[in-house]
Amino acid sequence: MTLRVETAGTGSGRAVSGIHWAGDGCSISMASASILSELVVGLGAGEVQGLIDSFREVMRSRGKLEADEEVLGDAAALSGVSKFPARVKCAMLAWVAAEDALNQTG
Repeated sequence: MTLRVETAGTGSGRAVSGIHWAGDGCSISMASASILSELVVGLGAGEVQGLIDSFREVMRSRGKLEADEEVLGDAAALSGVSKFPARVKCAMLAWVAAEDALNQTG
């Protein structure tokens, strides 16, 4: 999977203006990338990081945390993946790539 994050602005005013991904993978990784790309456009870099942190916390909970739909939006639908540790990396792939891309542009 290749993921590209476009940002506008600088410093604390930096926001995601676009996010694009391409590639093949399992249905979980592709669904997760699609959800991410819909959620983050227009959000500030700090807001995106908070969203990533919340998603990561749910994914690492092994099913013990219920995803807050108000915070994670459609990504909350992936919370069941947290019960299957072998699939958590699939769900996290695009999110970790987006986090890395934002850190590189920061």
